[in-house]
Amino acid sequence: MKHSSSPFKWRHYESTIILLCVRWYCRYQLSYRDVEEMMRERGLLVDHSTVFRWVQRYAPEINKRLRPHLRMSGTSYRVDETYIKVGKSCKYLYRAVDKEGQTIEFLLSAKRDVSAAKRFFKKMMRADHRRLPFSISVDKNAAYPEAFASSQDEKVLPSDCKLRRVKYLNNVIEQDHRFVKKKVRASQCFKRFHTAERTLEGIEAINMIRKGQVKRLAGNDAQGQAKFVASLFGIAA
Repeated sequence: MKHSSSPFKWRHYESTIILLCVRWYCRYQLSYRDVEEMMRERGLLVDHSTVFRWVQRYAPEINKRLRPHLRMSGTSYRVDETYIKVGKSCKYLYRAVDKEGQTIEFLLSAKRDVSAAKRFFKKMMRADHRRLPFSISVDKNAAYPEAFASSQDEKVLPSDCKLRRVKYLNNVIEQDHRFVKKKVRASQCFKRFHTAERTLEGIEAINMIRKGQVKRLAGNDAQGQAKFVASLFGIAA
């Protein structure tokens, strides 16, 4: 994948250091000050506010460049939403995984209603690595049946796709929420919606890599994953 100019142009630190900080922050239960301290141990003076700016700039970029390398998903979807605190209020992170727990798509929404569910279905069906769903399992949220029917009428979802409202089927995605929730708690909540959105892109992208969703890359191959992220930007790890 070729890009006209380096996304690291004018940065004061090497691209490998920047990606290391972004990966660590998105992968582990660390605060920005934790990453600052870990860099200081290695003789590098990186302010926590600088790490924050790096995450805001490069986390969405990792998510975007990762997508063509993902394995194809299954056809049985699990859809659910979880609370994410932004400022003093709670927002909603819609997420979809297949029955094996492989992430299909995610969307941060200010509201939890029919309109939000429809927006998520549209985004979910644009994912490059998704197969057409035979079924979509959801919880008892009253917004889903209307959003599902409307999405089928608008030909967003296949007409032969079935909506299943069986709570135990969503155990897979409820378990998968844990990685994101643990990471968000370590971040001590987000100040702004846009900040949360961009950070979550990196957290979800690194989570997909961790779960082994990248073609020919094992979920437990830490060194391989570091090299893979570096390769997304055309640099050697």
